[in-house]
Amino acid sequence: MYVCSCFGVTEQQVRQHAENGACTPRQIASASKAGTDCGSCVRSIQAILGRGACPRRELAEQGKPVLTELSPAQSLEEAA
Repeated sequence: MYVCSCFGVTEQQVRQHAENGACTPRQIASASKAGTDCGSCVRSIQAILGRGACPRRELAEQGKPVLTELSPAQSLEEAA
């Protein structure tokens, strides 16, 4: 199912980016451009991330150490 029709980004792609470390709508946008045109998909992205698509968020909720947020200059590949 498409989340972002402007750039053809699917829910599965958003989940994959989240698993790779993009845990905020801004980081998803940086990784896939989703949410950067009309913005109508941002709430859907927030909902996907809120349903546990982000392993880092789950670790933080369990009190386990997690990586710090990516700076805007870092790419997901650099953080991995």
